[in-house]
Formats: sequence, structure tokens, C-alpha cells
Amino acid sequence: MKEKNILKQITTAPEAYWKKLLVKEKLLTFKEALKNVPAYKKFLKSQKWSGGIKNKNDFAKLPIMNKVNYLKKYPLHELVSGGSLTEPLVLTSTSGSTGEPFYFPRTELIDKEYSFILERFISEGSHDNAPTLVLICFGMGVWIGGVISYQAFEMASRRSGLPISILTPGINKTEIIKALKIIAPNYKNIILVGYPPFIKDVIDEAVEEKINFAKYNVRLIFAAEVFTENFRDYVCKKAHIKNIYRDTLSIYGSADIGAMAWETGVLILLKRLLLQKKERVESFFGARHTMPTIAYFNPSWLQFEGHNGNVLITGKNAIPFVRYSIGDHGGTLTFSYIKNRLNLMGINFESEVKKISLTDALLKLPCVYVYERNDLSTTLYGLQIYPGIIRESLLHDTLTPYLTGKFSMVTKFNKKQNQYLEIIIETKKGIKKISKEKKKQTLKNIVENLHRKSSEFSELAKYLGKRANPKLIFVTHEHKDYFKPGIKQKWVRK
Repeated sequence: MKEKNILKQITTAPEAYWKKLLVKEKLLTFKEALKNVPAYKKFLKSQKWSGGIKNKNDFAKLPIMNKVNYLKKYPLHELVSGGSLTEPLVLTSTSGSTGEPFYFPRTELIDKEYSFILERFISEGSHDNAPTLVLICFGMGVWIGGVISYQAFEMASRRSGLPISILTPGINKTEIIKALKIIAPNYKNIILVGYPPFIKDVIDEAVEEKINFAKYNVRLIFAAEVFTENFRDYVCKKAHIKNIYRDTLSIYGSADIGAMAWETGVLILLKRLLLQKKERVESFFGARHTMPTIAYFNPSWLQFEGHNGNVLITGKNAIPFVRYSIGDHGGTLTFSYIKNRLNLMGINFESEVKKISLTDALLKLPCVYVYERNDLSTTLYGLQIYPGIIRESLLHDTLTPYLTGKFSMVTKFNKKQNQYLEIIIETKKGIKKISKEKKKQTLKNIVENLHRKSSEFSELAKYLGKRANPKLIFVTHEHKDYFKPGIKQKWVRK
């Protein structure tokens, strides 16, 4: 398809088109991998696959690949399409947050797909097409976030002709603040791109440095982590963002295959409608009551499927994936499902979208939803504690002047071998000591939120009393053992 028609297709294609395309593209990727990827042929043989794919039901019988049984089992040249490394490739690494890093090769195709997501975001913004400064605040090393964002923004700006200037300070806060002071005044629009907790740090410190975000049209692009709507409200208020629905974007991406899906204003609205009543979240997603990220995906680029609560990916890249388990938990949604489920709750989704003037952004694309990873949670007496609940607790107005919102938690045992939750919390720059009153307030916020968000914790507290409460330890800003500046915050220590 011609590039100029891709954005039009995303905007106008009906649900039936995407449903048919999803099946077609999955089968095409499978056939290409079977024909051109030596490792995939060996993998199917090792999994005793009997052969024969005629329809989507047969596709669902294909073995599931993952890092252990596929990527780390075969040499790199056998994993890539064509069985050799002769094609120009870009290599990026996983963060290593869940184990030993893996180095993924990719082609320009992955950058180009991301560039269309960015071009659409730019064009949907609440501001005009005045000169725009993009500050890419992901790490610019071996990880994917910084490099792919730079390449995709450059592609999007050249293709669209929009007046976009790009600077890549990475995770160097000194350089970011310097750019906001010296370069930003030449622009009307600013787009900050980065990891959510780091972008919050940047905004907080910029305000302390007397940078007046109200002078600009500020927009934010996040990736790499699930975050709450309270977090979005906090950073938007601090950065004087005009329209949270049009001026914030969250990318569901990975080193494995780039920017896989994107959460836009319509899906932010969906989350907020569901969050109005706790029973709505449970009714919409099932028994699990935490709110996942919900993001559109384009079946012409890659395809998601839900399998026993896990997310599987099929998609073309230097390493083609066929039913690849990325390690995330969630599933998929259709436009019809969203609309019908909300109708049962007495909500007319299209009317709600119209109320906030987002009708032009209402797509019929399928969605993927993704929860915080189980391997990034910790346990207390068998109860899983997710970082999201603690993060939300620390965003209280009484605490944000003193705390950055970053923490690291771990399950420990005391001398009597009783289990307890320890949370190390980072103080803001310049704060050397937290008063007893603030410590009590912090604990109160966390415990109340745990009771509010987890009926299991409330039940546990009935038996343990105050022993169920976490132990809090406050450390200085960017403490070398817990909060050393880097790519990803380790919310959970094992």
C-alpha cells in the first residue's frame, strides 16, 4: 500500500476489514516463516507439529514460541528470514529486567510502522502545526526506545513536511533541563518522549528550575510501562497540558518487534469510563480487577491473540514471529465488544467520544490489553502486590513535594520468619530527611490504597493486623543502590 494511504486506511477502514485482514496476515507470516526461516522449520519438527494449515482454527494449533524454546535455542543467522545476516539490520537489546538480555535485529519496516503512529499523533494534537521541539528522553544506548523513537520521528517529519526538530538528550537530566531553558523558547510546541517515571522526574525538576510549561503546547509520549490515570493527571497538570486525550500517547512496545500498539485518547476515555465504578472494570475484563493498558494495533503490521491469559504475537520482522509469547498477560478486544459491553452498563461509547470531540479519533481497529507483569510483582502471604497500587499511593498531593514517586519493594522475613513487605522510597532532590508526620502519612496512603484496590489484602489484614502493613525506608534522591539513573526503575527486587 502507498504510504499516503496508510493513515487514511487506519482512520476509515471498518471492523470487518480488520477482522479479515488479521486472519490473512497471520497465515501469510506463518507461510513465509515456514519457507524462509531455518530455525522455524527445526522448531516445528522439535514440537512434533503434524502439518497442514487451512484456516484460523488450524493456526491456533501451531506451537507457541518464546525466548527459551526458540530464540535462545537456535543461532541468530537461523532465526532471521533467509537464514543469513546479509541484509542491513539494526540491533537492540532487551533491558534485561527479567533475565539475560537478548539482542534483536530489525529492519527499517519496524521503524516505518512506528513513524505512522507518531504522524497520526502529531496530526491529532490540540495545537497547530507551529515549529515543534521533540526531546527524546529514552536511553540512547543498546536499548530500543531512544533509537527507534529518533528514527521514527525523523521519518514522520520528513514524510509529512511538519516543522519538527529533534534532540536526543537521552536520560541526561542536566541536558534535558538545559534544552528546555535554551532551545525550547524558540518553539511553540514541545513533545517529551520517555519512560513514565523518568518523564515525571523531568517535569518535576523543570518546574523547580522555574521553567514555565504554560508558555508552550506540551505533549507527552510514554512507553515501557503500565501507569495509572492518576499518574497521567499529575504529569498533565504539572506540564500545563491542554488536552489529556489528544496530547498524551502511550506506546506498547518491545525490543522484540518495536512499537506494537498505541493507546490514544479514545482508549484513555474508555479506561476512565470503566474506572468510574470498580464493578465496571471487573465486568469488562473478568475477575481480575486491576486496570490494564488498552491499545490499538494494526493487523496489517502484526497480530495479537489471547491464549490462556497470555498475549501472543505474530508479525514480520528480521526475526518473524508466529504465536510468540512475549511474557505479558492480557488479551484482545474488538470494537464491537467494547461498544456492546459498555451498552450493557448503560454507556453509549460513541456518544461519550462525541462529548469530548474525539469522533475523528474513533478507530475500528482491534485492541490489545496488557496487565503489569506477574514477574514484576512481589508476594505477601501468597497475595500478589503490584507496583501500580504503591505508585498511585505516592502521588498524593501531600507527598509529591517530598517524594519522587519512585520506590523499590521486596518481600522479606523477620527473625521469627514472619513475612513482610519492605518498600524503599526515593525522596526528592534536596530533601535530606522526612518527618515522622510525613512517614506516617505515606504509610497511611499506601495501606488505605491496598485496602481499596485489593480485597485480598483487606482479608489478610483482618488476620495479621498491623503486621500486614509494609515497612517503609526512605533514601535520598538517586541513591546508588536503588535509584541510580538508568533505563528502567526496578520496582520489585527479587
